[in-house]
Amino acid sequence: MPGDNLTRLEAQERSALVSVESYDVTLDVTTGDETFLSTTVVTFAATAGASTFIDAITRTVRSITLNGAEVATSAADGLRIQLDSLDSHNVLTVVAEMEYTNTGEGLHRFVDPVDGEVYLYSQFEVPDSRRVFAVFEQPDLKAEFSFTVIAPSRWQVVSNSPTPEPEISGEVGTWRFSPTPRISSYITAIVAGPYDVVRSELTNRSGRVVPLGVFCRRSLSEYLDADYIFDITRKGFEYYEEKFDYDYPFEKYDQLFVPEFNAGAMENAGCVTFTETYVFRGKVTDAIKERRVVTILHELAHMWFGDLVTMKWWNDLWLNESFAEWASTISTAEATEWTEAWTTFQAMEKSWAYRQDQLPSTHPVVATINDLEDVQVNFDGITYAKGGSVLKQLVAWVGRDAFFSGVAAYFKKHAYGNTELSDLLTELETTSGRDLSSWSKLWLETAGVNTLRPEIETSGDGRITSFTVVQTATKDYPTIRPHRLAIGFYELASNAADAKLTRVHRVEIDVDGERTEVPELVGLQRPALALINDDDLAYAKIRLDEHSLETAIAHLSSIGDPLARALVWGSAWDSTRDAETKASDYVRLVLGNIATETESTTIRTTLSQLLTVARSYVDPATRAQTIETVGTELWNLAKAAESGSDAQFQFVKFFAAIPSTDEHAATLRSLLSGEIALDGLEIDTDLAWELLEGLVLLGAAGEDEIAEALAKDNTATGQQAAARARATIPTAEAKLAAFSSLLDDDTVSNLIVRHTAMGLQHVNDPALLEPLVGRYFESLTDLWNTRSYGIASSLIVGLYPAPLASHELVIATRAWLAANQQIPALRRLVIENLDGVERALRVQERDAQ
Repeated sequence: MPGDNLTRLEAQERSALVSVESYDVTLDVTTGDETFLSTTVVTFAATAGASTFIDAITRTVRSITLNGAEVATSAADGLRIQLDSLDSHNVLTVVAEMEYTNTGEGLHRFVDPVDGEVYLYSQFEVPDSRRVFAVFEQPDLKAEFSFTVIAPSRWQVVSNSPTPEPEISGEVGTWRFSPTPRISSYITAIVAGPYDVVRSELTNRSGRVVPLGVFCRRSLSEYLDADYIFDITRKGFEYYEEKFDYDYPFEKYDQLFVPEFNAGAMENAGCVTFTETYVFRGKVTDAIKERRVVTILHELAHMWFGDLVTMKWWNDLWLNESFAEWASTISTAEATEWTEAWTTFQAMEKSWAYRQDQLPSTHPVVATINDLEDVQVNFDGITYAKGGSVLKQLVAWVGRDAFFSGVAAYFKKHAYGNTELSDLLTELETTSGRDLSSWSKLWLETAGVNTLRPEIETSGDGRITSFTVVQTATKDYPTIRPHRLAIGFYELASNAADAKLTRVHRVEIDVDGERTEVPELVGLQRPALALINDDDLAYAKIRLDEHSLETAIAHLSSIGDPLARALVWGSAWDSTRDAETKASDYVRLVLGNIATETESTTIRTTLSQLLTVARSYVDPATRAQTIETVGTELWNLAKAAESGSDAQFQFVKFFAAIPSTDEHAATLRSLLSGEIALDGLEIDTDLAWELLEGLVLLGAAGEDEIAEALAKDNTATGQQAAARARATIPTAEAKLAAFSSLLDDDTVSNLIVRHTAMGLQHVNDPALLEPLVGRYFESLTDLWNTRSYGIASSLIVGLYPAPLASHELVIATRAWLAANQQIPALRRLVIENLDGVERALRVQERDAQ
């Protein structure tokens, strides 16, 4: 939307003029289906005589009053309200009609297709509280917020403060919430509707009783496992209060699972919202179960990192997200039954970070954020996963105890305030005694990922005469960094049928510079496998020496430690993506070793990568045969897997995602009908949709079967699955229809957009997408200018015909970029699309050699 892009300079100028005391916001959500009435009273100090603006995305402004005087409504342009001739102390009242959204931004309104009930929830990060009330929308202008909500009396209404008893008048209730502590506007929240709730409480380390609530839609409540969610929450409270040495900073803690949510969750203070896909209505993988635990603990960590202490401007977003990513992983590993959380982190987060850090759009962890559009596209693998990885490295660098002590001092000094990078480093330097200025410059203020390789020389009897860690960087990002890391030696136990590759020696060292000698390893026998970055302390791509690579390929499944296995899996994937090894070799590696993998996220990540390789990375001349082989072997793996196991479930799911033959179609149809049954595998509603989509991909099912399935499952989840399946229909006409439905209709909700785009890209024959290329590029600027960021970004990425992976698509993309220089955030998304295609072409070329 043009004109709504607050710049950093504007924010700095405004914070120099304005200090906000409080907001008193009244929302009436009984006024209709499209709009609600918002009344905002803002009390703030200002430089006398100054002019500024307040943010408010409105449909209609009814009245504006500043210090008792009426202000013409022409001062509002639908995005901002101009404020002139301010006093030193000001009271502003804005009464406006605001619009509900179905995009997951602002105040989202959802109608449950099961029972017709209406559910509302807010989502304000980055700049969307201004869609609900008039606000100085920037994180450093903290204030107290008092919300009053007028809603149907039978509803639940939840906000940051404890929910009061409503004042009832007929069928309407009025909830008057007490003021919050001083917080930023983006973590305020309103959730309202006939949600079902389970309540509990905990006693924190100081003896204070903290009320707990878990909420979800009424039609999902039979699936809500609130007791488990409370259990994880209690473990997280105990862990964080001890490690951070600071009590939970808010009065209560509600967790609400809400429909059509754009992300995994949002850390609203004391009022966390989650995607309701975390309410499991059927069987899910252990990877998803663990991801929910990590997400619960991620959002809880934000109550300290982000909510209690908040970054001054969005360039320090990492202070929120990187810390929550690291804290949630260490707490999951140390306080819950998911003890291999660092393996999960390596398999998923590290993979995401390395991929993001090799894009042309990569940026430092502490990024340059010039405006809101910059930050919207920066919720990425750098800010989350690389930042979390770098913090793990920092903990190894300064020492765990010193790190936690520094963090505790940081919270005490800056509680309810705003900070920058230097504020945290000051505390860590004090507790660790280390100068972190150089470390910060190399790790937080420069971009790019290094690659570490071993160089090993041996004598005739196999003893090591020289062991060197060689560090390289790309020419675009040439920084050579210090790494605290471990090197592990692994040997294969002999005379055993189930011999494991087991670590027999470990050394922890500091690597710095392009070559680092490791004298501690000289004189040892060369191992079967030498693993750089054992225990995954460092953030770097790793390579194996030739001897170790041969061992890994032959015995990957025999590595006993799941984290070490994940590191080898990751190394194989990175070298494939970098066109150093052949994509077809990666296919063989996965199919030959995945059967015995024990970690669910490693299986999930590796199989996702396998499908990418089969469809986009192998030589196009062998693509069809590779896809057939992968599908057939995944079904064979499913049949051979342990009854009822997570691996069996995942093999079936991924088989359903890449069928390609009549035999595959017959298998899918027989699984759906029950004619074929795998012991321990239940075909529940969600899995049935995946099997049906596999049939649709093959042209063995179509609109009639989709409509029949939707009639049985006319829920929000069913509607999303149906949209995805319809877009999967393998004809040019169906692809064009799906494509057009998203471009031509701006009323489609966010998750229908997302699932339709997923189906559109679900192809075995990418030529189906060729007719869409021209229209895609013709539509980009209009999409950016007319849709919300959430929808526009989903469309720009989701409609890009990436599966084509052709030189023609590269030419068309470069032509658009050359002709459209004006919008950096839009260009970044397109550049990232292009990079994926160019990488695929390089990997295909290597595979064809």
